[in-house]
Amino acid sequence: MEAMDVHIEIIEDPDDPRFGQFRVNERALASRAQKRDDAGAGLFLAEGDLVVERAFRAGCVPTAALVDTERIPDIAGELGCPLYGGGSAIRTLVAKMGFPLSILALFERPARPSVRGLASSARRLVVAEAVDNPVNVGSIVRNAAALGWDGLILDHTSADPLSRRSLRVAMGTAFSLPHARTQHLAAELLTLDDFELYALTPDPTARPLDDVHPGSRAAILIGSERSGLSEELVDLSIPVRIPMAAGVDSLNAAAATAVACWALRA
Repeated sequence: MEAMDVHIEIIEDPDDPRFGQFRVNERALASRAQKRDDAGAGLFLAEGDLVVERAFRAGCVPTAALVDTERIPDIAGELGCPLYGGGSAIRTLVAKMGFPLSILALFERPARPSVRGLASSARRLVVAEAVDNPVNVGSIVRNAAALGWDGLILDHTSADPLSRRSLRVAMGTAFSLPHARTQHLAAELLTLDDFELYALTPDPTARPLDDVHPGSRAAILIGSERSGLSEELVDLSIPVRIPMAAGVDSLNAAAATAVACWALRA
């Protein structure tokens, strides 16, 4: 796409107020209350042409974008929102990253399903409790999407799948893997009576994962790397473990999810 095909406001001053919207932190993009709003509230920032395109194709509404005027990605011409451009040095300063991407775009946060709504059309679900590292959440999303799982359920203490770091790690697959959030995870899981719940744990008395043969609908539960799943969730589930080499008790949350999603895939 030639630069003349797209109207871009060129900005040479990194302190120009029009850049301010791309420099705000996660809390300014979406408050805690907005992140808990299933109807969709606040904004998220997508970085890179692949993530921006996947967000746009999924129906997310863009509000503004920052582009490389020397290498305008094709998707920029389709966004229909204000486009701002600057050189590599300016875009690096604005984005606060070590390298300038060809595009950054702000989007309205989309509505998301309830736990029951998500489960109603799913066969395989990942459930995350207290996974507060956005890199782990992004990796879990990417693993689940790649291995054909249908959705992700998170408690309110887990990291946001639409945070900058989660989206970067997931490479935009968050838009093909629907997620639901809840402040009452155990109570919500109790309503999923047609799902078999499997709690990942390093407990040596748990059933080895390769001995598990799930039915048509199943969910795998992943907990914090520090303390694992709460007793409340373990008590609702069948404890399962990944067989490990002697002297090693566990994998990190993202790697464990990948193994479990492969082993229990539909």
